[in-house]
Amino acid sequence: MALPWQTGKVIRIEDATSVTRRFWIELISGEPFHFEPGQFVTLDLPIHEKPSKRWRSYSIASWPDGSPVIELVIVLLEGGVGTKYLFEEVKVGSELTLRGPLGSFTLPAPLEKDIFLICTGTGIAPFRAMVHHILNHNLPHRNIYLIFGCRRLGDALYQKEMEELELNLTSFQYLPVFSREVPENREHLIRTGYVHAVFEEICKKKKNQQHINGMESGNYSPSFYLCGWKVMIDEAKKRIVDLGFDRKSIHLELYG
Repeated sequence: MALPWQTGKVIRIEDATSVTRRFWIELISGEPFHFEPGQFVTLDLPIHEKPSKRWRSYSIASWPDGSPVIELVIVLLEGGVGTKYLFEEVKVGSELTLRGPLGSFTLPAPLEKDIFLICTGTGIAPFRAMVHHILNHNLPHRNIYLIFGCRRLGDALYQKEMEELELNLTSFQYLPVFSREVPENREHLIRTGYVHAVFEEICKKKKNQQHINGMESGNYSPSFYLCGWKVMIDEAKKRIVDLGFDRKSIHLELYG
């Protein structure tokens, strides 16, 4: 049975970048919004007569905390009717119709394998929720690699927050990679290029390490979570399979 539509009120809006905005939405009912990190909500926006053309889905960028508030991070799409409405018409105090939580893009329990969280743009939203949830609940885990593909340094959403998580969560690595800009005078190593080279390098090192230790390299079987634009996801899937990993190890949430 489909979940009922609910009404939420926008209680806060912040610009994250020149084309990306954070929206905090509180359920009018005041009831806690229960969800699993990685799930999404669907908004019913007054932009068309047909329901199917009004619906827009966005991953929840916040983590479950027992409150009636969730955060969405949304990029303004060129020619996008839904995002145009959200950026131009929605203000603090505006009410939105929403349904959720929806989706099965969630972490396994227990966390028994290395996990690669690979994303571009606002695709970081579900991974932000996941990593905070792991830290908040002190969940046992192995290595977690968050590989975030950006064009320029200013596009790295939640960067300071991710760097702090890297310090506070054991075995978690935040690995941003930039395709259009080579930042200078940075204290930390800056990776340039695309996300694929980063996870390929780590996986090859892991397999080689197993070989040195006398183990079958095929025993290394991490899980891959992909969230972002179709071009990135299609290329990542191909490269992961080419590395020798099973397609069943790949989980994805497609944007656009």
